Amino acid sequence: MDLKSYLKKMQELVDESLEKYLPRMDELPSSIHSAMRYSMFAGGKRVRPVLLLAACDAVDGDVRSALPAACAMEMIHTYSLIHDDLPAMDNDDFRRGKPTNHKVFGEATAILAGDALLTEAFILLSNPEFVDGLPPGVLLRVIHEIGLCSGSRGMIGGQVVDMESEGMKDIDLATVLYIHTHKTGALIKASLKCGALIGGADGARLEAVTRYGEAVGLAFQIADDILDIEGTTEQIGKDAGSDQARGKATYPAVMGLADSKRRAAELVDVAVEALAGFGEKADPLREIANYIVKRKS
Repeated sequence: MDLKSYLKKMQELVDESLEKYLPRMDELPSSIHSAMRYSMFAGGKRVRPVLLLAACDAVDGDVRSALPAACAMEMIHTYSLIHDDLPAMDNDDFRRGKPTNHKVFGEATAILAGDALLTEAFILLSNPEFVDGLPPGVLLRVIHEIGLCSGSRGMIGGQVVDMESEGMKDIDLATVLYIHTHKTGALIKASLKCGALIGGADGARLEAVTRYGEAVGLAFQIADDILDIEGTTEQIGKDAGSDQARGKATYPAVMGLADSKRRAAELVDVAVEALAGFGEKADPLREIANYIVKRKS
């Protein structure tokens, strides 16, 4: 399959939907809606929503019925990036090659823009106009999964341990694994699980997609760790080498670069193997798994 064309098509579908679901810039207060839209449309690859839609399609579901959940996941991801870049956290000046939200709109507005995007995700997920076609039990499970992966047992928990570990010597692999599977992996796994749930999967097929999500989520973050070392600022859209400069707990810091690359490749094999019982509709997921560790941005 032509992965580049597939990703472009799915990204356009997500962007069109986000345009519809997000408050307009001219809706009062325009300052906060401008800040929300600035980061939402700053050039993201839409990895999480695309994975959610691909998972729905892989289990023979209706991709369009999964668009609200896909967009909600991207809203949550974008909120996390806005907050992650703040001076109190990673203090980054650039994200996706553009000035970070707080550099453009100020810290207070950036904090509130992130808060608003998180809230907007659940407004969308509970809006009957967009999710009326989903069985209530499935919708409840999806909302629960998205909330769980976003909170202190998921992404926020990973962020906390990441901050607490920064600059510490002798960080062990178990700590790095916790950070990666929560800060990054939780949203990715939940995206895949929610896509499969919306598509009607249960039992073995749901478990298989979830295993794929666990492996791909970890591989994605290890690939990011590697890119921080080998990529350029232009390629990755933020300061290259920032993880090393801050003493971040990463796989290369604990395992070395070569072993980190091997581990990422092993995880791709685990992810693809999890889809052994699926047909051609799962090919996008298989291709995305390989793309994740080969990407340059």
